[in-house]
Amino acid sequence: MTLNFSTRIEFFAGGSTKAIFDSVSTDNEFYPENPVQTKMSHNKKILIEIESEHIPQLRANLNSTLRLIQASYDTINSVKI
Repeated sequence: MTLNFSTRIEFFAGGSTKAIFDSVSTDNEFYPENPVQTKMSHNKKILIEIESEHIPQLRANLNSTLRLIQASYDTINSVKI
């Protein structure tokens, strides 16, 4: 029997949310062979749903995604005038 593990994260960054979604979701599109299923959607908030058969893979993917979001958020806020 194979167990699936999953997580669901919602993220909101005000007016920067769409820009962050566009930058982070692109990374997911260019790695379709990823063994971890990652779905991202945007409707005022970014919704990230991750599913995997292995907890370490889920954790690694989640950490990478959250770091990309943080980097995008920090970059956007560092150039605001």
